[in-house]
Amino acid sequence: MQDAQETLVAYRDALVARDEAAMRALFADDSMVFENGKAEGSFAQYMEHHLGPELGEITEFTFTNPTVNVRMVGHVAFGHETYRYRIALKDGRVIERDGVATSVLTHEDGAWKIVQYHSSSRAPRPN
Repeated sequence: MQDAQETLVAYRDALVARDEAAMRALFADDSMVFENGKAEGSFAQYMEHHLGPELGEITEFTFTNPTVNVRMVGHVAFGHETYRYRIALKDGRVIERDGVATSVLTHEDGAWKIVQYHSSSRAPRPN
């Protein structure tokens, strides 16, 4: 279970570092990514059409108060994450959101790989 959890933390760390190669290594080739109500395709497609172009516009990406929980069912791990993120863009805009993600991981070739990832976010609610 710890290794599956470490895979999810590694994905978050790679996002912060904007490290495309590190992110790609964490996903299965036939993965499926869903974000805010949209099917993005495989991680490779998501990177090409959505996340990749966004990464080029980001000057800072930080997470606050992340949680990661993993539950094992046989040889499959189910992850649940909560977090707040802050993204600063080259044009000066700052985006802050509360987010959640769920994931399904399988053990392939000696490592845990994300086969399905679903994230959503919304503007933080006032306290």
